[in-house]
Amino acid sequence: MRTTLLIPENVGQPAATMRQHAWAAPDRGATRPGTGTASALVSAVAAQRQVSIGYRSQAGNQWEEDADPWAVIVRHGRWYLLCHSHRAGAVRAYRIDRIHSVAESGGQFRAPASLDYADLLEQHLSAGWEFEANVVFDAPADEVARYARPPMGRLEPTGDGQRCVLAGTTSNPAMYAGEWLAAIPIQFHVEGGPELRAAVAALTQRLTAALGAPPASGLCGE
Repeated sequence: MRTTLLIPENVGQPAATMRQHAWAAPDRGATRPGTGTASALVSAVAAQRQVSIGYRSQAGNQWEEDADPWAVIVRHGRWYLLCHSHRAGAVRAYRIDRIHSVAESGGQFRAPASLDYADLLEQHLSAGWEFEANVVFDAPADEVARYARPPMGRLEPTGDGQRCVLAGTTSNPAMYAGEWLAAIPIQFHVEGGPELRAAVAALTQRLTAALGAPPASGLCGE
């Protein structure tokens, strides 16, 4: 026997109008990993079995390592593996769409039961990447924390409390400089690493050039 659910007209009509005329803009930052890779990792998490993964970073570096897969987490449309890396001897967070191979290695492990894995992911998105990011802000840590997201690194106050240091790592210094640092309306000084300093210098040069007069020829409409 099929049951029909009757919705009042004053509710159903606006809902139908919403479905017909409202659209959700796609999240252009979202990525979907391969179904086989994600499924294998979820199975390993459930069984608490160690895995061997092959990874390719955004900078193009590749490596293989053994890991204890603690959790698979979807964050802002991106899938991450939170794990204990045997190679690094520490917690790591890896983009699953960049994992090109995965196989259970047979070993068992016991995942920590008392951790907030979502919060731990936020902390570790700034750790373990190729390039250092060390930035000093001319403002107290609680003020900078309004703008500096956890994946950028860890904020620590200086001795006088009037400034703070943001220490992290990144695989993409240009993105770190252009999308993250440039959006913070507080004076800062990039102390390291050299790749981030070069990215900030290149961004500064490009934006400074944008304030100059355009070329005399080749303008739109000519």
